[in-house]
Amino acid sequence: MNGIVLVNKPANLTSRDVVNLVSKKLNIKKIGHTGTLDPLATGVLVLTVNQATKISELITSYDKEYIAEVVLGIETDTLDITGNILKETKTRFTKKEIENVLNKMIGFYDQEVPIYSAVKINGKRLYEYARSNEEVLLPKRLVNIKSLELVSDIDYIDNKTVFKIKCLVSKGTYIRSLIKDLASNLNTIGTMKNLTRTKQGNFKIEDSVLLSEVDNSKIIPLKDCLNNYFQVSINDDLFNKVKHGQILDNIYNKKEVVFVYRSEVIAIYKEYQSNKLKPWKMFV
Repeated sequence: MNGIVLVNKPANLTSRDVVNLVSKKLNIKKIGHTGTLDPLATGVLVLTVNQATKISELITSYDKEYIAEVVLGIETDTLDITGNILKETKTRFTKKEIENVLNKMIGFYDQEVPIYSAVKINGKRLYEYARSNEEVLLPKRLVNIKSLELVSDIDYIDNKTVFKIKCLVSKGTYIRSLIKDLASNLNTIGTMKNLTRTKQGNFKIEDSVLLSEVDNSKIIPLKDCLNNYFQVSINDDLFNKVKHGQILDNIYNKKEVVFVYRSEVIAIYKEYQSNKLKPWKMFV
């Protein structure tokens, strides 16, 4: 079966660990994930199964929503609470001070990629530089913070300011870095204590299953995974044309068209001229 499995990832497992466990449970070798969650993090992890691995890049590009717990007054090497503490300071910020900064951070900005990440520089992953204590210029990425709000009361624990934020962000945004920048905008230091991905595109945490619940019945068919795209059910004649990758007239006036034959997705076509469609993803 081709489709996706929505897993509510538990803490203390890597995304690859989850892929391996689900692969074993379903006895399916061709499984991938569509956006890494750190071991500390929990929540929505979208796994693609069999032919659906071809749409991984689509799902990876979706906006993501998170709830993160912030501790102001601690700096770690990994930018989260699992790392080595580099600095500590006393903090006591008010709700108004925090909300003012959160509001100012909404929009586009160049975010520095954390040193403990899998991004490659000169063929080497950043975390490898960190582990060997090698200096490297950290790259920056343009990210879009679409919403950012305080979603908890503010606690003052051990002379630290602790609270939760909810954010909707573009692909490539590191919440650890966002929290570092939030702290910097308050002229202090901060780290991430907990993180839950609550949404990726239209895939929500309430629709996700625990690892213990995963079985073949939890595979969402490819057709349902692509229900936010324009879909066309086709006859035998058009099926033969699509199956052989023929260029088609764009009579639908859409940038992407999902072709469905006998309830199965067989291809996604993409506009390449004003009135033509060509194959983009093939599933036959």
